[in-house]
Amino acid sequence: MLAAFTFNTAENLPVGLLELISEDIAVSVSAVGLLVTGYGVTVAVASLPLARVTQSLPRRHVLTGLLAALAVSSLIAALSLSYPLLLGARLLTALAQALFWAVMGPVAVGLFAPEVRGRVVGALSVAGSLALVLGVPAGTWLGRQSAWQVPIAMLAGLGLVSLVTIAALLPTTRPEEARAAFGTAPDARRFATVLVVGALSVTGAFAGFTYLVKFLGDVSGFSPNTVNALLVAFGVACLAGVTLTGALLDRFPHATLAAAVATQAGGLLGLYAAGADPVAAVVFLVLMGGALGPVFMATQNEMLHCAPGRTDIALAANSASYNAGIAAGAALGGLLLASVGVRAAFLAGGLLTTTACAVLLSGRRRPPTVASCPVTACAWVPTAVGDQPDPDC
Repeated sequence: MLAAFTFNTAENLPVGLLELISEDIAVSVSAVGLLVTGYGVTVAVASLPLARVTQSLPRRHVLTGLLAALAVSSLIAALSLSYPLLLGARLLTALAQALFWAVMGPVAVGLFAPEVRGRVVGALSVAGSLALVLGVPAGTWLGRQSAWQVPIAMLAGLGLVSLVTIAALLPTTRPEEARAAFGTAPDARRFATVLVVGALSVTGAFAGFTYLVKFLGDVSGFSPNTVNALLVAFGVACLAGVTLTGALLDRFPHATLAAAVATQAGGLLGLYAAGADPVAAVVFLVLMGGALGPVFMATQNEMLHCAPGRTDIALAANSASYNAGIAAGAALGGLLLASVGVRAAFLAGGLLTTTACAVLLSGRRRPPTVASCPVTACAWVPTAVGDQPDPDC
């Protein structure tokens, strides 16, 4: 949970430090936004290859290596005096995160019974969401009080604590020995649908979220101190959303994902339409925050059920899809910011998320994919030597 908090803080902290980094290393805000885009592209490209290369290694060894990379890359980023070095450090962190979510999920849920996996995913997601409640707002405040390098350097320390804890306490087991190594209800069509829905949703979310600070200042008219408080409110809403979702995932996995995507669409479109009004902006900001964490959480849970093969590979594919969406969303938002203004980024995000809702509803109307002939449909019993089973089975 601490590692999830640290990785999510590292991923999203530049959102709160955009202008500070821009002024210090003399690059545009859009260029700093590419720190989020490059991060997402790296995770998207590297997740599946890294998962396949390491699929036979003990999970304890893999996790400690990933946390070592997180600590080293955070320290390099804090010491960076130029944009290229900072970008390189971010990409190293992204390589570690590319594999982290794929490995961490099966390891954690494999310690518990299948019927409570949703609650386990919820607990891990709460830790990740605390990055938005505590990590990013605290890092933004600390960066403004001192320098943007200080909160980034602190991530290295958190990574080391996680590394030592996991190295000391996690048993050394092979991945295929875990109880969550394979999906509980393999369904290739559902797997593909969830991948597409996740990618569209996160593209829409990050088209706006990457430039949320600028939107709240320029469109809604909030002061910098108020914006920082609103980031905390956004994170609290995200935390409340994943907490509620964790209680529902085991009972209503499909409906929970649909509700989260629909809520996100409403929040983004509401900010576009009414974000100039401060009260309305807060309301729709909370809606958006309440959905952002649950969307990823619900797709992760779906992968543990519908994975057509190994769950770590399925989760790596989900992470790749998710981070491709982060990269695309940040790039789309930056393009719209530079051409027609920041409000357009939220309109585009809302429309993309609405498309995700349509894909999800369309997928539910299709019959499930059956990987093989069900045993109950093939009640063949040999009655004599030489009898053959039904060829249709």
